[in-house]
Amino acid sequence: MEEPSGDIVDVAPLEQGIPEQREAADFRERRDDRRDRGPRGDRDRGFRDDRGPRADWRDEDRRGGTDLAPELPEDISARDLDRDVREELRSLKSTDASMVARHLVATGRLLDEDPELALAHARAARRIAPRIAAVREALGLAAYHNGEWQPAIAELRTFHRLTGRQSHLAVIADAERALGRPERAIDIYRTADRSKLAPEEAVELLIVGAGARGDLGQRDAAVAMLQVRELTSASREPWVARLRYAYADALLAAGRRDEAREWFGRAADIDEDLTTDAAERLLELDGVVLEDLDAEFEDEADEDLEADEDLEADEDEDRDEDEDRDEDEDEDEDLEDEVAESDIEAEDERAAEAEELDDEDEDRESRIVALRDTDREDDRR
Repeated sequence: MEEPSGDIVDVAPLEQGIPEQREAADFRERRDDRRDRGPRGDRDRGFRDDRGPRADWRDEDRRGGTDLAPELPEDISARDLDRDVREELRSLKSTDASMVARHLVATGRLLDEDPELALAHARAARRIAPRIAAVREALGLAAYHNGEWQPAIAELRTFHRLTGRQSHLAVIADAERALGRPERAIDIYRTADRSKLAPEEAVELLIVGAGARGDLGQRDAAVAMLQVRELTSASREPWVARLRYAYADALLAAGRRDEAREWFGRAADIDEDLTTDAAERLLELDGVVLEDLDAEFEDEADEDLEADEDLEADEDEDRDEDEDRDEDEDEDEDLEDEVAESDIEAEDERAAEAEELDDEDEDRESRIVALRDTDREDDRR
């Protein structure tokens, strides 16, 4: 196939690197230089139409609800929050600032493992500090992770308005797709000032825009949108793997299976952080069913377990035989010791008897000598 010839408009050249900027979801805990992987949500499989209905948004905060704030674990500290966000909170009272900071840290920690609880923490922060941009950002992203698309759009637009940034356009556009409005997602892509976006953000927005084309059945157009120079970038940043994955998925949807297989492979080659399931998709295209592999591994594991159990049984049997043999040997040794002791006792008895006989002989000889001496004296008289 031809190498991609398109371009992402006004994106800084990749050889200059990704400029340092405020990251998406920097209400998370401080982290060294790790970059967020960008919005994913239900787009882990590219354009696959796997959404389905989502829960309605119940905005208790705006209606003055009485929901209690979720409990904050003791190990969550305000100092764990990103420094820039802590600066934003300086306008609050110290007690409020500390409470909001801890709720934001909790939101970031729980966003992937317990998004519902993360959303509760974000709402608790919003009740205290609704005018803080980082709070609105946290609430928008938490709503997105919970599939609450409309509030996610509203909160992230508010964040953009408060900060002048456009860092979450891809999330907003993807939420529009989830609401069944792919045309709006395409409009967001078209009207975005991509000169203000980092390469990662621009690529994510491109992926969502192409996905919206796929939603409309415009599969060839989706493929064409993704044919950009960044596909062949030498960078190994996670967004490059995401772009290659999206391109492979679009090719597959357009019926271009061989090319799709190539690009799934190229995505898997650089997907060191496993931000996609490119390796699994590649196996599927090769006819390898993961369920079958799992079953084979389970069978092998069962066989290994049975073999181990048999080996343990044999070892136990050998140990029992060794113990019996040792007991027999001990009994033989005891018997030998008893025999030896009996022999020694018999010898001692024989020796004692011999000594007694010797003593008797000596006494007899002594008496004979005494008698002879008496006879001699009588003869002399």
